[in-house]
Amino acid sequence: MCGIVGYIGHRDAYPVILKGLQRLEYRGYDSAGIALYDGSEIKLSKTKGKVADLEAKVSEQINPVGSLGIGHTRWATHGVPNDVNSHPHFSNSGDLVIIHNGIIENYATLKEELIKRGYKFSSDTDTEVLVNLIEDIQKNSDLKLGKAVQVALNQVVGAYAIAVFDIKKPNEIVVARLGSPLAIGVGENEFFIASDASPFIEYTNNAVYLEDEEMAVIRLHKPLNVRNIKDDRIVSPYVQELKINLEQIEKGGYDHFMLKEIFEQPNAIKDTYRGRLLIDEGIIKMAGVEDNMGKFLNANRIIIIACGTSWHAGLVAEYIIEDLVRIPVEVEYASEFRYRNPVINENDVVIAISQSGETADTLAAIKLAKEKGAFVFGVCNVVGSSISRETHAGAYTHAGPEIGVASTKAFTTQITVLTLIALRLAKAKGTMSNTDFRRHLVELETIPEKVAATLKSDALAKEIAAIYKDAKNFLYLGRGFNFPVALEGALKLKEISYIHAEGYPAAEMKHGPIALIDENMPIAVIATKYGHYEKVVSNIQEIKSRKGKIIAVVTKGDTQVRDIADHVIEVPETLELLSPLLTTIPLQLLSYHIAVMLDRNVDQPRNLAKSVTVE
Repeated sequence: MCGIVGYIGHRDAYPVILKGLQRLEYRGYDSAGIALYDGSEIKLSKTKGKVADLEAKVSEQINPVGSLGIGHTRWATHGVPNDVNSHPHFSNSGDLVIIHNGIIENYATLKEELIKRGYKFSSDTDTEVLVNLIEDIQKNSDLKLGKAVQVALNQVVGAYAIAVFDIKKPNEIVVARLGSPLAIGVGENEFFIASDASPFIEYTNNAVYLEDEEMAVIRLHKPLNVRNIKDDRIVSPYVQELKINLEQIEKGGYDHFMLKEIFEQPNAIKDTYRGRLLIDEGIIKMAGVEDNMGKFLNANRIIIIACGTSWHAGLVAEYIIEDLVRIPVEVEYASEFRYRNPVINENDVVIAISQSGETADTLAAIKLAKEKGAFVFGVCNVVGSSISRETHAGAYTHAGPEIGVASTKAFTTQITVLTLIALRLAKAKGTMSNTDFRRHLVELETIPEKVAATLKSDALAKEIAAIYKDAKNFLYLGRGFNFPVALEGALKLKEISYIHAEGYPAAEMKHGPIALIDENMPIAVIATKYGHYEKVVSNIQEIKSRKGKIIAVVTKGDTQVRDIADHVIEVPETLELLSPLLTTIPLQLLSYHIAVMLDRNVDQPRNLAKSVTVE
């Protein structure tokens, strides 16, 4: 959500920033802008629309030269998407330039006070208030920019990641963060600034990730000066070696990142259990679990907190953990958990799930759980992310960068990690036999090749998509372990095709949704061999008697559902609790092809952001 890019060094800043903004498009945005300083004046260009629109406008408006610059993609909060509200923003004097992700909650009060002091505002944004607050402090206290930023940030309430520079100090950029990610790429006599590492990975593999309430003064030919915003304590920056590479964040010949990431799932799942699932030794080895085994086994309950697709992965985990480990599990929307005064104590274990590790609601829920004394375990994909630092322990999914806004491989790798945790706990607790444990390990190891086999249904999914692309509504039905897959299938369709879709437990159809069924209603039903199969067959028959169109996901070799359904997509046979790793694949493909046929922006669907870092 929003994207920040900045550069100071010996290169031309414009191509670095433009390419960086393109790399951050996946975060979701509605406008873009750039400011460059050539040593004598600031060159500014910004526009509503895409980065491509900005590139065209730059070529018309300015000569994009200068070795210092900042760029931004904005997802509107305060003020509608338009050219004026786009970032960067100037202070009244024109000396200070800022870009900002996040929300300044007390901006209205600050703005009113600044107006009384003679400041004028051209935009509706909270960001313009912040840059003028910094200028006011600097002007009235004769402070250097870094100190003025620090004083200003101690007066604001909200979340932010900012980069600001002063034309009077052309070799310096000040950055800070609270609740919104910010990375600093460290090169040789050059620095890069970005919301994540993807904009600068081709230039350096060294990065510093600022912690909450930290700021840095970045100066050429000098080491980073990092301080705590609240107490002015000097912080020694930890320079981290990046593990991603340029190839991972390119499309690799696929039309869209989403399709690439769907087809990456066999390797992503394998990478997730590599080094953890040790078949030859017949064990699961996970340091975060091993080191905290007592916390898990003595827990009164496990509470899973997440949002969106991660919440659906948590629902699958609820079924798996309760079935195998016999510990009660509750799955909570992080956005609701943090506001409803939950009953939680030191005997509870909280598992927080997030692809990005930066989800604002999940981070806030983690902090609340820790305040209540709970042990918090994180499951996320991005190394060095806020959630990985905020939790007591955790496990990475190792899915690799996920650029498409609609999560695919994040979902299956999250389920993989959560399944590994459940199996390890069940073994330690003695709630499954050695034979059963071994059988599950062997089967889990085969899942990547079975996912690869399921991906061969791509052409069939495309054929079905062509038939139903103009449908106005969809239903998705599943039972047991596959009920959350129905929810996830519906979410994928909504996210990228903008078709209304709902997921339900199949048995709940009779309690309302059946009223919607007619000859124009496509219903995707997960009807695999295990998990109340006969009950699901009965549900399908009820739909057919009302002329509904059935798209069934079935176990390979199924004949009973094939005789009833309008369309059948087969998946290989597997254990019931592992079936979500396979049944979700055809639903991802179906959604993808429908969206492409409707000419939707698959990787950047409207109004959505990859990482929701504001409330």
